[in-house]
Formats: sequence, C-alpha cells, structure tokens
Amino acid sequence: MDALKLKPIDRVATISKEDFVENYLKKQKPLVVEKLTEDWPAYQKWHLNYIKNLAGDKTVPLYDDRPVTHKDGFNEAHAQMKMSDYIDLLQQKPTNYRIFLYNLMKEVPSLQNDFHWPQLGIKLVKQLPMLFFGGENSKVFMHYDIDLSNIFHFHFHGKKQCILFHPDQTPYLYKIPHSLIVREDIDFDNPDYKKWPALRKAQGLIADLSHGEMLYMPEGYWHYMKYITPGFSMSLRSLPRKPSHVIKAVYNIFIMRHFDNCMRRIRGQRWIDYKNEKAISDTEKRQQKK
Repeated sequence: MDALKLKPIDRVATISKEDFVENYLKKQKPLVVEKLTEDWPAYQKWHLNYIKNLAGDKTVPLYDDRPVTHKDGFNEAHAQMKMSDYIDLLQQKPTNYRIFLYNLMKEVPSLQNDFHWPQLGIKLVKQLPMLFFGGENSKVFMHYDIDLSNIFHFHFHGKKQCILFHPDQTPYLYKIPHSLIVREDIDFDNPDYKKWPALRKAQGLIADLSHGEMLYMPEGYWHYMKYITPGFSMSLRSLPRKPSHVIKAVYNIFIMRHFDNCMRRIRGQRWIDYKNEKAISDTEKRQQKK
C-alpha cells in the first residue's frame, strides 16, 4: 500500500523566544526542539524505572485500541493496574495498554520539581501537567484535543513517532461527527486508499521524538502517535489564541461531548454506527464539491 504524503516537521536544537513566536506560534507551524529539557532534572531522571520507584503503588487507568462502543463513556478507561505492574508489562513485551491524560503529579508532587516551565513567549496553563504512557508499537488514534490548545509535548524514555495534520486537512480524514476522532479502522501506518480514497489527498507532517525532545503542536492540529519503544510523555498547554477556536473549544467541552453521551444512552450502538457511516458519506460529499 502507498504511504501517506508526509513532510518532516521542522527541527532545531534550541530556539529563542522571539524566533519561536514569530516563526512558529504566530504562523501556527509545528516544530521539534531537541535540547529544551537538557537542563531539567527530568532529562536525567525520567525513565520508566524512576516512575516505577516513585509511583509503583498507584492504581492507574489504562486504555487500549478497541473501537468505541455506546457503552463507553467519554474518555472512560478500559482497565486498571498498579503502576509497578504496568511498567513491568511495558518492559517485558509489546502491549496495547496506554495511560492517557493521567494527572500523576497530583499523586506524586515531587515530580513537579523535575521540570521547568518553558519561556517561549506563550502563556501556559499552570495546572499540573498530564502524562501519557505506551508500550512498544501501541498507537494513539488520530484525534485533536477537545480544548484546541497549543501543546508542548515532551517525550521521555525511548522513541515515539508523531503524525500531524493541519485542521484544513479535515475534509480528507473521515472525521466522525460529534467527536474528536476520525474513523478508527483507518491504519495510518499503511492506509488502504481503495477503502479511504480521500485520504490520498491529505498532506501531513511527521517526526520521531527521542528522549527529552519537545514537539510543538499548534491549536486544533490532528495528531496520531505511535510508541516505537516503551516510553512516556508530558504535555503542557496554552489556551487557543484564535477566537473561532475558543468558541469551538467551549462548544466541544460544554455541548458536544454531553450531547454525544446523551445520544449513546438513548440510541445505543445505533448512534455509533450512524456516526461511522456519516463520516464516510460526509467525506464523499466534500470531495464531490471540490
């Protein structure tokens, strides 16, 4: 099968606040910064065994790659496990289990001393950062964030591959209505263009992140993540700057997700099936208009 049309994301060793604001934040252009964390304690400390020693007794929520059903609540975990057992699993063999949007720093406050808030001319939300963990070859489905934040995504321990699409590529991605995801049966590593012909037109970006590297993801960007090796990441966020994105974020948080949950309760699996079919028909209609 043909691969996606992807260009490498810009990459720099370091960057000044002025350069970042002018050439990436204002232009809403993704960027990898390689050495931003090298003066953080986390750069030396943040490996899986360090987390295991600090938080091994914590019970953590786990997610896998099963398709969404009407029984699933919004961001509802699929399983639970002690952190020590989960990290043992990550290091022993590939697993689909991931930790998603986990506020570990609330339970282990000492982790807050291991990183510094970047000074890159963007006002970050000073809430406790969320952490993400994954095993070898585990994947995070293509989605965008509900609040359309600008995101600094830092990776630790091993390698992680990130594929991004600008919001203007949405017409080609088979977006599920009333949600933040695309069709979950699309394989973004080996796309089937006979089944998903519009995807052939999508123009995306790609980067592999190594230990300590940061990916800047502008507001509203679609992102698909694959853990090449076991590892974990931390995201710092800034509220959207574009007024239309602020309005959309408010809609997503206060209306869209509650409407979707309500329809799942009322219509059950028929609602999920309807949305999956609508993703195809909506995409086909968009292509006919072009």
